[in-house]
Amino acid sequence: MRLALPQWAGALAVKAAAFITVMCCALAALLGVLVHVSVTDQTVGQARDQALGRLTDATRAFQAGDGLLPGAGVDPEGLPAPLRALAVTGERGTMVATHRGHPTMWAAGPADGGRALAVEVDYSQQAGTIAGLDRAILWSSVLAIGATLLVGAFAVTRVTRRLHGTARVARRISAGDLDARVNDPRTREPGRPQDEVAVVAAALDSMASSLQGKLLSEQRFTADVAHELRTPLTGLHAAAELLPPGRPTELVRDRVAALRTLTEDLLEISRLDAGRERLELDTEELGALAERVVRASGTDTEVRAVREVRVETDRRRLERVLGNLVANAHKHGRAPVELTVEPAADGPVVTVRDHGDGYPEYLVQHGPQRFRTEGGAKGHGLGLTIAVGQAEVLGARLTFANALDGGAVATLTLAPIHTPPHAQPPQAEAQADPQAHAQADTSTDEGQTRHT
Repeated sequence: MRLALPQWAGALAVKAAAFITVMCCALAALLGVLVHVSVTDQTVGQARDQALGRLTDATRAFQAGDGLLPGAGVDPEGLPAPLRALAVTGERGTMVATHRGHPTMWAAGPADGGRALAVEVDYSQQAGTIAGLDRAILWSSVLAIGATLLVGAFAVTRVTRRLHGTARVARRISAGDLDARVNDPRTREPGRPQDEVAVVAAALDSMASSLQGKLLSEQRFTADVAHELRTPLTGLHAAAELLPPGRPTELVRDRVAALRTLTEDLLEISRLDAGRERLELDTEELGALAERVVRASGTDTEVRAVREVRVETDRRRLERVLGNLVANAHKHGRAPVELTVEPAADGPVVTVRDHGDGYPEYLVQHGPQRFRTEGGAKGHGLGLTIAVGQAEVLGARLTFANALDGGAVATLTLAPIHTPPHAQPPQAEAQADPQAHAQADTSTDEGQTRHT
């Protein structure tokens, strides 16, 4: 399969081809002019020497009173006026002009009585030689430019293809595929000369390996810390339960609970980073699931189900995603908080919106980052990170934006439920069991709008 070059690579190839063409044309023109001038000077010089030699013989014959040879005469017809004027002044000269439809080399000198003695030499052969030379220079230049352009375009295209491959790997790495490598053939052979593209590819591969190693170290460290903290926290929690009632005991229990929550979040992030999560799929009523999440959160959140939607998903993970979004909206935003469920062309959509100050700019642009919060907000930045990770496991898409009229908007787009081809059509099921169909209609009507 042939890979299409990106726009920037095409521009580079076009610019390189244009540069090669211009340089070839300039070089061909320079060489052509030099060859043309050199050959023309040599040819004209030979014809001038021949014409002046005949003029010398004609002058001797004229002064001796002998008859003039053919092609010589006094003020002959067709003699160029500038050359005649020069001869009348007593000077000798030559000039190429067209006479009787043919190129002619004229040579003229002074004669008695203010006249000019001139001879003519046929210049057709020399003119044809120069014209043939010009045509040969033109065609050879065209062929040389074409061949150079093809070779240059081939070489530049190979470079741009390698650059395109390097850019494609860089995009895969930025998207999270840390196993992606360029593996340029030149980098695998130490004795082979390294060009600039190979150097860039080697640097990118080295960067990806280093980044992957650091991330793996961070993931192992996170998992190890979470596991090590889990055991003493369990004992601390049990000890806190034995403390006598009172305000200090409540503070201790609250902090212990916060530490346990943080530890569990770290463990969940380590499992997501490991990429070994498995789905337990089941068909769920999305509106009812959203209501359960809101009830479990104990918050004053309005649930709106535009239409009852069924999804095939992992209930526990989806509840985790929605619970984190609702908790984040109440913790960092302001009431009212709204959770909306509605169908869409590319799958059911769940929207969680608050009316606070909105998400930070970095979060909207690049997504949540663990242990990063802004504006003095409390928390560790793990809730939304876990929500994004669980959404990826579910095959869903979670995006963050700010509403134009204020407030943060988190949008979760789930994969649509796929009905097997051999499944019985709804109409056939209704005909088989009218009572069940009526009950289904009733439950659907009741699920249009819910408020919790």
